[in-house]
Amino acid sequence: MTAIKVLLVDDDPLVRAGLSFMLGGAEDIEIVGEAADGAEVDALVDRTRPDVVLMDIRMPSVDGLTATEALRRREDAPQVVVLTTFHADDQVLRALRAGAAGFVLKDTPPAEIVAAVRRVAAGDPVLSPAVTRQLMAHAADGPGDTRRARARDRVAALNDREREVAVAVGRGLANAEIAAELYMSVATVKTHVSRILAKLGLNNRVQIALLAHDAGLLEGTDSL
Repeated sequence: MTAIKVLLVDDDPLVRAGLSFMLGGAEDIEIVGEAADGAEVDALVDRTRPDVVLMDIRMPSVDGLTATEALRRREDAPQVVVLTTFHADDQVLRALRAGAAGFVLKDTPPAEIVAAVRRVAAGDPVLSPAVTRQLMAHAADGPGDTRRARARDRVAALNDREREVAVAVGRGLANAEIAAELYMSVATVKTHVSRILAKLGLNNRVQIALLAHDAGLLEGTDSL
């Protein structure tokens, strides 16, 4: 078994120690480094090549949002999971738009944090539909006319079937649920999701959901 390499980024040494303790006990997870500020992240990623970065949002010099945006621009970008004390936070939403694969609260039970790292390493976002709905509702002043226009221009690149899949992803449906609803195989759903990500230059399903929301595709649906 190849261990999942994890980098911890938090300015609180007690938080880092707690995360290191709970994650280090898992046989399939290896803590490869720790950072106290976002300014240290790029060099540490070069040196340790983590699969997953657990990233605090609020840090004194370079915050987690800035560090996440820089990481996601890399060709070899690791997955980023945001650490926060808030369910609904503008900075969390911005981090998700920047390409973070999800977030966990700092008081999340240890077993759930371990499970979150495993899910993200496997390519699955760590974000429940309920939490996504809360974040979207929390976004300041909604998507706004300019953001909506940009989002609609981007989704115009999708064909009808891809748009249907994007809406279903935005509603929080899993691949099997999308397959059943749209009368296609799970493999075909995965292919459509991959094509949507490639066409729109997105990193994960969370970003598909956010873009569908911004474009107004979820209005009138049983959405997130």
